[in-house]
Amino acid sequence: MTISRTQLEALRQAAIDASRNAWCPYSRFPVGAAVLATDGRIFSGCNVENASFGLTVCAERNAIGQAISAGCREFQTLLIFTATQQATAPCGACRQVITEFAPNLDIISVCDGSDCLQMTMRDLLPHSFGPHNLENASSLSE
Repeated sequence: MTISRTQLEALRQAAIDASRNAWCPYSRFPVGAAVLATDGRIFSGCNVENASFGLTVCAERNAIGQAISAGCREFQTLLIFTATQQATAPCGACRQVITEFAPNLDIISVCDGSDCLQMTMRDLLPHSFGPHNLENASSLSE
């Protein structure tokens, strides 16, 4: 991973701060995420639950959405924070959204404990479905 200690600490703090705003009355599992864009900007998000569980938005997708809304499309690192003793990897839905925008993204998961996970998006979703799968779709219908 090519991220400075200063960038890593800024990401960690942004994710922790975001987790404090999590809306998680059902799971009581606050999550914060922060994504570092290739231009150096940091975008953060928290999980926002809904009584209709399928409408819940995870912190990772929220952070990516914040970046996309600001016009950012290129990402370097995503850091996920959970207030647990073990680091937590992104869920399947988040993996799919992340791979849409950053299939080579470095991902770091940290927690209140000393556990830390470091992986790439390709490690988490090695045979992902993405835009590349749709490139040949139009030729099939011709």
